[in-house]
Amino acid sequence: MRIISTRTLIDFWIKHSDAEDAIKAWVKEAEHAHWQSPAEIKARYHSADFLPGNRVVFNIKGNKYRLVVKIHYNTQIVYIRFVGAHAEYDQIDAEKI
Repeated sequence: MRIISTRTLIDFWIKHSDAEDAIKAWVKEAEHAHWQSPAEIKARYHSADFLPGNRVVFNIKGNKYRLVVKIHYNTQIVYIRFVGAHAEYDQIDAEKI
């Protein structure tokens, strides 16, 4: 998968250094993945939540942080839509960002 934009993730872990290793691990796995469906993601990430519009919510660092992505399975592109603390996630509409 190609990730657009990892810069968002880097900026986040610069501010939240405790998330750096967990985010880097997710990026490494995602870059090497060839997800074709939500079922393939769920098989690896049991706690992932799926939203309309091919959005997926990943728990980062034991659910301290949330990562929302939009996936285009046919082009193998993952768009970073949001990364933040769980409380910040509660304030957004993850289906529309």
